Amino acid sequence: MEHLELFFKSIFIDNMVFATFLGMCSYLAVSKKVTTAVGLGAAVIFVLAITVPLNWLLDQYILQPGALTWLGQEYADYDLSFLSFILFIATIATMVQLVEIVVEKFSPSLYNSLGIFLPLIAVNCAILGGSLFMQSREIPTIGLALTYGVGSGIGWFLAILAIAAIREKIRYSNVPPALRGLGITFIITGLMAIGFMSFGGMLTGGEEEAVAEEKTEQAIQIEKIKVDDGVKEIEAEKTTALNE
Repeated sequence: MEHLELFFKSIFIDNMVFATFLGMCSYLAVSKKVTTAVGLGAAVIFVLAITVPLNWLLDQYILQPGALTWLGQEYADYDLSFLSFILFIATIATMVQLVEIVVEKFSPSLYNSLGIFLPLIAVNCAILGGSLFMQSREIPTIGLALTYGVGSGIGWFLAILAIAAIREKIRYSNVPPALRGLGITFIITGLMAIGFMSFGGMLTGGEEEAVAEEKTEQAIQIEKIKVDDGVKEIEAEKTTALNE
């Protein structure tokens, strides 16, 4: 259940594009055609699915304060957290280089269509943001880190696929000249972000009900305590009156 909740939350509620507006450069530049958007989106899913768990391992066993205790107690006081950005980017760059080689080998047309934006995945803020969010949210297991990476990649993929499909259709629409191009794209992106905000209640309704039930139980317990205290006071007054 925890994996499923994190998966849907990373796609719809914490969407990289619509919730935090990360990866906007490639989102805007490569979303003119659905085919190129699908190719880049698949590459982003692959890179996030590999780099987030790998960076989780780096964070758990190298970067966190005291993470080097597995080497011996003399390393318990070491804190290498200042190396997070360097190691995270190195991992991401390695995976992106692998993706670039595979795409160039098996799909030269897609490689040419993506152009400079394929190697720029290495410095795409959405990719680095996935690892940094994983670190800041203290995801407890590598399985959840993998779920979060895949979900974040699918969320970014859906965002660029949706805007690419809309931009292909909108070419034939009567858009005012002042809004053609990036103008109408930004407006559509904002409207889509508002739409994705409506998913925020998907996973929070149950929590609110649980909190309400907990507060109700606490109120009932407080009332019981007050009643018990009142009964004890009455009994004490009766005892005092009888003694007198």
